[in-house]
Amino acid sequence: MLKYLILIICLLGGNFSYADTYSVNEIVEAIGQAENSIKYPYGIKSIDTKGNVEYARKICRNSVINNYKRYVKNGKKGDFLSFMRDRFCPLSDSKLNRYWVDNVKYWLVKARKEIR
Repeated sequence: MLKYLILIICLLGGNFSYADTYSVNEIVEAIGQAENSIKYPYGIKSIDTKGNVEYARKICRNSVINNYKRYVKNGKKGDFLSFMRDRFCPLSDSKLNRYWVDNVKYWLVKARKEIR
């Protein structure tokens, strides 16, 4: 259902850079792969998930959805994944965060190739 909602938003003039090609769940899974953490599944540090992968996934999914809403409200300036990175893992938190967008993109593309 949410995938179709995003598709409708995109058709109405949205430029959800990666969401017009990838579903919310694909983006969430790519974030999980890019983060690759047992202590902080899906890169969730703001809430103590106690390593619970499903709980962390739910929080990550909500983050993707909420950041997309902010992205739309902000006029869809720039790339969505860069927009999300600025809130989800800001460059000011770690020098490694500059690789986050490329890592997520890598896992999005890799997952699609494996399906084919």
